[in-house]
Amino acid sequence: MNQNGPVPTWVWGLLVAAVCGVSSAGALFQHVEEIPPLLRASWRLQLTSIVLAPLALYQWKGTPDDIKSMYWSKRSWVLISASGLALAAHFGAWVASLDETSLTHSLLFVTAHPLVIVLGMIALASFHPKVRLPHRNEIYGAIICFLGAGITLLDTGQSQGGQTVTFYGDGLAFLGAVFVVGYIVVGRVLRNWMPIFLYAFPVTLIGAIVLLPCSLMIESGIAEFGAFGWTSSKFFIWFLLLALIAGLLGHTGLNTCLRYISPLVVSTAVTFEPVLGSLIGWLFFDTGIPGRWTWIGGLILMTGLILVVYTSESVALEKANNESNEAAPSV
Repeated sequence: MNQNGPVPTWVWGLLVAAVCGVSSAGALFQHVEEIPPLLRASWRLQLTSIVLAPLALYQWKGTPDDIKSMYWSKRSWVLISASGLALAAHFGAWVASLDETSLTHSLLFVTAHPLVIVLGMIALASFHPKVRLPHRNEIYGAIICFLGAGITLLDTGQSQGGQTVTFYGDGLAFLGAVFVVGYIVVGRVLRNWMPIFLYAFPVTLIGAIVLLPCSLMIESGIAEFGAFGWTSSKFFIWFLLLALIAGLLGHTGLNTCLRYISPLVVSTAVTFEPVLGSLIGWLFFDTGIPGRWTWIGGLILMTGLILVVYTSESVALEKANNESNEAAPSV
């Protein structure tokens, strides 16, 4: 919930740091590409869950008894498990995409989840009474997104910093965007009452555990690197950076900012992840400069996403204000 009064200066600094933190994940994942993608994703979530564990324990001690009772309900754990599965699928698909396409393309398509939400609204509105039809501007934004995505694909086959742009890799990244919607939707339901670390810790741990047998069945990396190979001195620093910068600073920082800043501002800031992530990759990991069509199409795609995000948050705010006015006692 946003607090009244001016936003503290430190919150704006945290927002910038958090968005940069989230944006760094793609370049860091690509830097350790010798590890198979599902195992790489599991390692990231394993270490992140270890970082979150003491924070969750501390938060649990101060949690009221009624919240603790709700926390252990069957419904809560069905939703937590579903969120963990969605998170595992998201990371698995996205990290795999980083091996199959350029960093910029992967970031552009994995951040297209607002487009997935609009498509889901169109598909579900006639079946579910609580799902509204998209606003006109959301549909316009989705059309702009499709146009931008199509233009970026004109760079297919071109090499960008040692990675070749492919339809397959871009498709995996978009599949990651599809799966993350499940994580977002469940999170919005549970985070209405569940403290952040009590939600994030079990979801992250479930995601880490689920990815291990998937890696064992599909990949051969566990035999070479081990299920907990991130403890190796060769890899530890990179996965610690993923856990602390991309995970703790990035995601937890964004959740903290939501207490002070409008969700519209935070959501719009996150839309710039492809730009910041590509810049981080170019500056620190020599990931290369995107091709001409990626520049043009990417900017169009991001414009469409911003329009969708702006409209969605505006509609949500208007609905909340109307419900508040209806609930207010008449004089």
